[in-house]
Amino acid sequence: MSGRAKLTLFAALATLLTSWSLNALVDSQAWLLQAALLLAVQSAVGAGARRVPLARALTVAAQALVSLLLLAFLYAGKGESHGDGPLAYLVTDFGALFGQGLRDVGEFAIPAPLTDGIKLLLVSGVLLIGLLVDTLAVTLRTAAAAGLPLLALYSVASGLAGGGGASWFSFLLAGCGYLMLLLSEGRDRLAQWGRVFGAAPRRGAADSGLANGAGGQATAPVKFGRRIGAVTLGLALVVPAVLPSLGGGLLGGTQDSDESGGGVGGTISAVNPLVSLQSNLNAQDNRVILKYRTNSPQQAEQYLRILALDEFNGVKWEASGRALVDVPEKLPDPPGLRAPVSRSAVEVTTSVSAADYYTQRYLPMPYPATSVDIGGKWRFEPAGRTLVGDQLGRDKFQNVQGAEYTVRSLLLKPTAQQLQNAPEPDPAVQQEYTKLPDNLPAVVAETARQVTQGSKDDYTRAVKLQDYFAVNGGFRYNTKTASGTGPQAVARFLADKEGFCVHFAFSMAAMSRSLGIPARVAVGFTPGEKQSDGNVNVSMRDAHAWPELYFEGVGWTRFEPTPRSGINIPEYSRAQTPAAQPSAPAPLPSQSAAQPSTGPTATPECPPNLKKIGECGTAAAAPDTGGGGGPSVTTFLGWAALAVAVLGLPLLPLLWRTRLRARRLATGEVLTAWRELGDTAWDAGVLPDEALSPRRAASRIVDLGRLDAESAAAVHRVAGAVERALYAPPGAEVSYPELADDVLLARTGLLESADRLPRLRALLLPRSAARVSWALTARRTAVATAVSAYLTTLRSRLLKAGPTGD
Repeated sequence: MSGRAKLTLFAALATLLTSWSLNALVDSQAWLLQAALLLAVQSAVGAGARRVPLARALTVAAQALVSLLLLAFLYAGKGESHGDGPLAYLVTDFGALFGQGLRDVGEFAIPAPLTDGIKLLLVSGVLLIGLLVDTLAVTLRTAAAAGLPLLALYSVASGLAGGGGASWFSFLLAGCGYLMLLLSEGRDRLAQWGRVFGAAPRRGAADSGLANGAGGQATAPVKFGRRIGAVTLGLALVVPAVLPSLGGGLLGGTQDSDESGGGVGGTISAVNPLVSLQSNLNAQDNRVILKYRTNSPQQAEQYLRILALDEFNGVKWEASGRALVDVPEKLPDPPGLRAPVSRSAVEVTTSVSAADYYTQRYLPMPYPATSVDIGGKWRFEPAGRTLVGDQLGRDKFQNVQGAEYTVRSLLLKPTAQQLQNAPEPDPAVQQEYTKLPDNLPAVVAETARQVTQGSKDDYTRAVKLQDYFAVNGGFRYNTKTASGTGPQAVARFLADKEGFCVHFAFSMAAMSRSLGIPARVAVGFTPGEKQSDGNVNVSMRDAHAWPELYFEGVGWTRFEPTPRSGINIPEYSRAQTPAAQPSAPAPLPSQSAAQPSTGPTATPECPPNLKKIGECGTAAAAPDTGGGGGPSVTTFLGWAALAVAVLGLPLLPLLWRTRLRARRLATGEVLTAWRELGDTAWDAGVLPDEALSPRRAASRIVDLGRLDAESAAAVHRVAGAVERALYAPPGAEVSYPELADDVLLARTGLLESADRLPRLRALLLPRSAARVSWALTARRTAVATAVSAYLTTLRSRLLKAGPTGD
């Protein structure tokens, strides 16, 4: 392996070892393998471009182009595109995913779940640092300067992670990678001087060829460099550990004991619980995070609510910024709750204990709570009726980690008749909780109107929307579906009919608002699993999101559109089927089935609550309202053009040489044909030598190209014609009709005598393509010279035409 190839390898290895420090930022290391593979491809492209050779700028451009194409094909289609065709797929959609990654970074706590957006940021960041390191260390041959991007990568990772027990290991990997890069570059520089002088050989080593590093023994300069590097790296690791005052900085940050994770496997934390919901549902380690005991007679319907997302800004649902107040001894009455529902409410008590590794800032509790008994500093948000941990210090907040608390709450029992007869909501509530973004796709409101067609009241509309998602709309529950953001996410979910609780809750809330029903989204946990000792365990996979709709006299009311096994539809929203009496007429349809549904009708033998959890077989899918029976002609042509461009890119050198060869031979000029023969030999590995005469140059091509007799005779005939053209008397014509045929015959002989790989390189990556770079450089120099001469002349003229003194 050549010195430059080793330097390329160590540059990639240094980048990869330094990127290990980014693992502390996410909860999965699956991205690192993908980054390593793409980094290897990027380095291989650089090595190939330098071997051609290409100009330095072209080498970097080729690496950047290949990296961008690979990233686009790996991640395009996972974001939120607003266009059609390959441009939207590779640019708009790719950029949207990049923006989503930036938003995820701002919302997730560390370690964050590995979303597609965050994965794109990590991989593209490693590729960018790898490109800078490769450019500095290999292309520009300044390995010392390559430490700057490596330091930037490590500093960002260490600063965001806030140090930790494993930071010393990350520093060790990064330092070893950089030192190996420096040693490789130093050894390559020494080798360029010829023989590397080292220490005196050991006895008997001179005869065996082991002196001076020939047999794998390290030379004295290399040994000395290794020792210096090892000592320096050791001091960098030991000194901060010995001196407590140096404990911060890049090797680790200060960490209060209250913030450390107390459980095995780290902590579960998120400022907004919604952002970690999907990763909790898909968690392999389904840890119990809450335990509670309650005297509620309906424990199976007691959800633990964290917060409410009441603002849809066109990109995502989020909690609107509201003022926090001190937690009162008795919480205010729930908004909208009136008699007679309030008179039938039962107050229940729930005692909750949180795991030591659960660090949520929002307090999980039943809704609506009337009082909370908990230690620590907490604040109350009245509109959402949530408790939020107060700030304890710089970057430190109160959380529920290891807390034990008691919540008193109301068990509301509204009836379907009460909800159906609910009066108009308060105008302020109506105005605030029915807002929708202007860019919401029309299909959302249209589907809502179709599903609820013929309904006379908001309750009937709400039940029909719930049954459309949970029972008869053909939707499937799948936690692997990308959550998505933006208004188009709702339309895409309605077309794909597949998602998890976030999709169902968001879509029903948006459709309810389009019908004028005040709605928001609640985030928290389903009731959990009751144990033999009376306690109830709530695990990570119990994380859930559901819509809350507002009814005057009842307040915010939970609905359950998610068709997930183990989730119960609220009693007040279930289809009411009266028992048949012998003398009575046929039973009337339920309130939720008063009008025909847009989806297939369930069989009478299958109640909706069983069909909802998939116990009645697969329901026929409703007609797809997404429109479009396939890609448009414009999309097809765009994809075809993109495929031609991508496949044709590697063939550009071949096409260029074929075109140039045809133009040269078509002129019939002997000297032009001779130049073509020289470039053909150059492509086959015979470097040109302008100092030789045509006859000696022909002999050199025949010998180095290992040509057969027929091809060799053709080369000599072309060389003879060149001599006649150069030394013939002025005005004499050199007639040579077989000139083009002899050049092509010589080319065939050169290619046939070459091995397979050199032959492929001569065709796909011809060495004579360097003439393009030379021509561009010459043209740029000529233009610069002409512009400089023009400016000099102009300046002289301006000086002569200037005012003269008296």
